[in-house]
Amino acid sequence: MMERRRLFFAKFALVFLAPYTVASSRAAAQQPDIGSVVRGVDASVQGRIDRLAGYSVTEHYAVFRGKDDTHPAAEMLVKTTYTKQTGKSYEIVSQSGSSLWRNEVLLTLLDHEKRMSQPGNVQTALIDSANYEIKLDANPRDRLNDRDCLVLDITPRRNSEYLFKGRLWVDAQDFAIVQLKGTASKSAFFLASAAEVSRQYDEMDALPMATHAEAVSGSALLGQTTVKIDYSNYQLQLIPDRQAQVK
Repeated sequence: MMERRRLFFAKFALVFLAPYTVASSRAAAQQPDIGSVVRGVDASVQGRIDRLAGYSVTEHYAVFRGKDDTHPAAEMLVKTTYTKQTGKSYEIVSQSGSSLWRNEVLLTLLDHEKRMSQPGNVQTALIDSANYEIKLDANPRDRLNDRDCLVLDITPRRNSEYLFKGRLWVDAQDFAIVQLKGTASKSAFFLASAAEVSRQYDEMDALPMATHAEAVSGSALLGQTTVKIDYSNYQLQLIPDRQAQVK
């Protein structure tokens, strides 16, 4: 009798517990391997560096004050040119609004971007494992802009105005950056708090390029300031593939 009961409960366990075991195994199998993900992100970032000789882009900057996000206090249209040898340079096409916000916010931001892009500085601003500790987010999978993405938590390895603490969305197939949301680890402005930053990317010639960015910062003196940037009319200069040249 005891043997029959043991056999019954054994069969019961197999029937009712096996699906949970299978489900757990599937969940574990679907969990990305963080080592492979980090290597993929690093390879994507390095691939962009290796392929991109330079580019030009039109950038529209708008400054908003307080909670008003429809009436800019200042605007600036800029033609930006980047080359790997020298970094970024700017030509102001048009500007309007308060000279205070144009000079203290927009020109300061342009100078910050120019310094960050220069050889010697650009490596310290890359979103890779040399500059960040990278981990899987608690919810590591998301769908963004019709792309399957992995969501990563990124923490700067040092305090720098070029780095952010937050979350990074990368393409689940090629690990290209799709979106960044975070807080700058150090403010680029003397009077402002570190900015809450978001930046979206789209692939152009298989390279991730910024399409929109926002930065929100505040101070007791200036209050809340939001800067929105839209990027358009990219012209990329690519470095020829050496393997293709050999063939």
